[in-house]
Amino acid sequence: MRRVIAGTVTAALAALALAACGGGEKAGSGPVALQFWAYNEPSGAFRSAAERCTAQSEGRYKISFQPLANDADTQRQSLVRRLAAKDSSIDIMSMDVVWTSEFAEAGWVAPFPDDLAAKVKKESLEGPYDTGTYEDKLYAVPANSNTQLLWYRKSMVKGEPPKTWDALIDAAEKLPKAGRIEIQGAAYEGMMVWFNALVASAGGTILKGPQESNIDATAERAADIIARLAESKAADPSLSSQKEDQNRIAFESGSAAFQINYPFIYPSAAAVGKDFQKDIGWAPYPAVEDGKPVRAPIGGFNFGVGAYSKNPKAAFDAAVCLRNEENQKVAAAEGGLPPTIAAVYDDEKFQKDYPFADLIRKQIESAGVRPETPAYADLSLAIATTLSPPGRVKGKAALEELKQKVEDALTSKGLL
Repeated sequence: MRRVIAGTVTAALAALALAACGGGEKAGSGPVALQFWAYNEPSGAFRSAAERCTAQSEGRYKISFQPLANDADTQRQSLVRRLAAKDSSIDIMSMDVVWTSEFAEAGWVAPFPDDLAAKVKKESLEGPYDTGTYEDKLYAVPANSNTQLLWYRKSMVKGEPPKTWDALIDAAEKLPKAGRIEIQGAAYEGMMVWFNALVASAGGTILKGPQESNIDATAERAADIIARLAESKAADPSLSSQKEDQNRIAFESGSAAFQINYPFIYPSAAAVGKDFQKDIGWAPYPAVEDGKPVRAPIGGFNFGVGAYSKNPKAAFDAAVCLRNEENQKVAAAEGGLPPTIAAVYDDEKFQKDYPFADLIRKQIESAGVRPETPAYADLSLAIATTLSPPGRVKGKAALEELKQKVEDALTSKGLL
């Protein structure tokens, strides 16, 4: 009898311990505990989405928000270290759109079930949906997209805003004061974004395929535009260390007439003052050549499910909830993050709150997607460090150095 009682007590204690540890979707009762590792979006839109989806799950799961750093390179480093160690605490993660190939190839992110993938595809704009796919499978649902516009101060820029890079630099240099163009010139992903958009707008591509370089005259033209701005009076003296938020701050301080940046700068401008926000105009991303198609950057975050999650079914459902219409509208209104769900752009209230919605959608649908390759991290770093500080290389010298650096990146054996 004592043995039976002891065995019963031991089994009960073991069951309690398993439940306390969150031992997977079949363990115990109550909501499944999901950890959502995400970019600490300044407006709090991702955190509030986790709270709403928890409430809407009717007790099925509880999402705990785990903030990642604001810098994309640091976010990736944090996730890679954990995923390489097969960390099961990563149930859902925010992924920069350029990480899909790398994470899928490494086996760090799980493919979505076919039924959920079909639902997401039906709702989504084509460009953002494609950023979450690898080898025809959906590995990350598009949570928000992003693209850069040319922003300008109406009080400083009279008439139509410039349409090309050369015209933009010319116009800025002619302004009597505060004629700077704010853009990302530091040796990080922002430089890769700039260079890729220039190459694509010149009619080229950095790669022919996942492992094949395609550096040609369009890359030389792109490097020359970067160098021309860097050597002009329109360049910020801190261009070589500038990132998105430094651009925003300089623009808000009145020291710049133009900036190339993402829509997050618009809700931020309201905090400076309504008059300041009213003074902001927006225009399409500048063309490389007048009359040629513009291939603006496409960015944003997708939500993937960790390959080592103990609760994948709940995590897949929660990831789809986190990117639903309601949460995308909140992220757009409060954080300036462009939606990926087509129906949101047709909403009249959204169009009123997000007055540049039509231009954003147009640019997203014709954007210059960054190269899709499992070696993307090495490729991006190679290009950013070759071109920064801006103006370091141009002409034929830039072309030859970029060719060599891209080849080296594609044959690298390790992750940086």
